[in-house]
Amino acid sequence: MKSAVETLNPTRVRLTVEVPFEELKDSLDAAYKKINQQVTVKGFRKGKIPARIIDQRFGRGAVLEEAVNDALPRFYTDAVNEAELNVLGQPEVDITELKDGETLNFTAEVDVRPTIEIPDYSGIEVEVDAVEVTEEDIDKAVEQLRERFASTSPVERAAEDGDVVTIDLEAKVDGEVLEDGVAEGVSYTIGSGELLDGIDDAVKGLEAGAEATFTSELKGGSAAGKEAEVTVKVSQVAARELPALDDEFAQLASEFDTLEELRADSRTRLENMKQYDQATQAQERVLEKLLEIVEVPVPEKLLEDEINTRKHNLEHHQLGQMGLDLEKYLEIQGKTVEEFEAETKEAAVKGIKTQFVLDELVAKEKLNVNQEELTEHLMRRAASSGMSPDQFAQAVVQNNQVQLLVGEVARGKALALVVEASTVKDTNGEIVDLDDEDEEGTEETEAAAEVEDKAAEDKPEA
Repeated sequence: MKSAVETLNPTRVRLTVEVPFEELKDSLDAAYKKINQQVTVKGFRKGKIPARIIDQRFGRGAVLEEAVNDALPRFYTDAVNEAELNVLGQPEVDITELKDGETLNFTAEVDVRPTIEIPDYSGIEVEVDAVEVTEEDIDKAVEQLRERFASTSPVERAAEDGDVVTIDLEAKVDGEVLEDGVAEGVSYTIGSGELLDGIDDAVKGLEAGAEATFTSELKGGSAAGKEAEVTVKVSQVAARELPALDDEFAQLASEFDTLEELRADSRTRLENMKQYDQATQAQERVLEKLLEIVEVPVPEKLLEDEINTRKHNLEHHQLGQMGLDLEKYLEIQGKTVEEFEAETKEAAVKGIKTQFVLDELVAKEKLNVNQEELTEHLMRRAASSGMSPDQFAQAVVQNNQVQLLVGEVARGKALALVVEASTVKDTNGEIVDLDDEDEEGTEETEAAAEVEDKAAEDKPEA
C-alpha cells in the first residue's frame, strides 16, 4: 500500500491511497464467505457454493463491493498511522479507481488537529475581586441560618409579608382548567418569589377562607410560557417567629457555645468561599488571556458539529425539561434568532479552542493524571450530578468515558499551571498567591477543571 498526504488547510488533509489488489485477498475471501451464508443455490449446500458460481449468479461486482467496504477502514487507518495524523471525526472517502485483479485507489479527506504553538504565557496578568468579608456579609449569613430555625404558628388575621400561607391553586388558560393546573395544600412564604409572579400581591390582605384571582405567566408544566388566570384560596395564615440572636441560638444552630464564636466561624466560611470564587475567577480570566495569545485554527466540520450538538442539547434536553421550545426561550431571554446563533457559535469556538490549547499544554508539559486525582475528580462530578460515586463510576465505565474524565483532569492541571505562572492581582492591587489558598494545589486544579469544563461544555472528544 502506498499513501500520500496533501494539506488542504491548517485543519484538513487529503490522503491518496493506492492498494495492490493482492492486499484485498483476505477481504475478498471474507466477502465470499459472507455471501455464501446469505444466499441459496440449488444443487449446493448452504455455505459451500464455489466462488465462480457466486460470480456467475450474483456478479463479481457485488463481491468486490463487499470486499472494498470491509477493507477500506483498515487501509484508511494504516494510512493515517503511517502519516502520523491526529484526525478528528469521520473521513469523506472517494474511490477513484477499482480495477478487478489490479488495483484499488481512493482518497480520504478528514479534519486534523491543527499544529499549535504555545507562546510564553508567564507574562499574563489578570485582576480579580479582593477577598473582603464585611460585618454585613456576616449578618446576612447568620440571618439565613436564623431563618432555617424559624417556627410558625397560625394567626387569625390577614396575611402579611413574611407569613407562611397554606393555599390551593387553580390555573385556567382560555377559560379551561389545566390538567396539571390544580394544586392543594401548598405552603408558601409571602415575598419568597418561589411561585408565580403576582401571587404575593394576590394573597397579601387575605384571611383564611378568602380567595383572589390574578393573571400570571406560567413558568412550567403543559402550558409553560402562557398567560393563565390563577385562583388562589388561602386555608391558613401562619406567622413566622425567628429565634432571638443570642448564645442559646448559637447552641441550637451550631456546635458553638456563643454567638460570637458562631459569627467568627461564619467569617471563616465566607472567606473560604470568596477565596474559592477568587481562584475560579482568576482561572476564567487567565484562560481568556491565554486564548487571546494563541492562534488556533478551528476545523469547519468540527465547528458545525459542535454547534449542532449544543443546539440539540439545549432544545431537546434543557428546554424540553422546562416545557419550552426555542422560540419561547428566546422570547423570555429577549434575544433574536441571529443573536442566539452568534452566541452559540462563539461558545462553540471557545470550547474547541480551549480543548486544543489545553491538550497541547498537557502534551508539552508531559502532565499525567494519577489514580488519586481521577478518583477525587470522579467524586466531585458525582456529587454535582446528584449520583453516588459508585453509580457515577459505573455510568462512566459503561459509556466508555474514562478517558473523557482523565482528559478533564489533565486539562484542569494544564490550566492551573498557566495560572501559577501568571500574575494575579486583586482590585486592591495586591498580588494573589493562589497556592496559599489550596491544600497542595488540589482544589486549584479542581477549580481549573471546572472552568475548563464550563468553557468547553459539550466539547468534542477526539
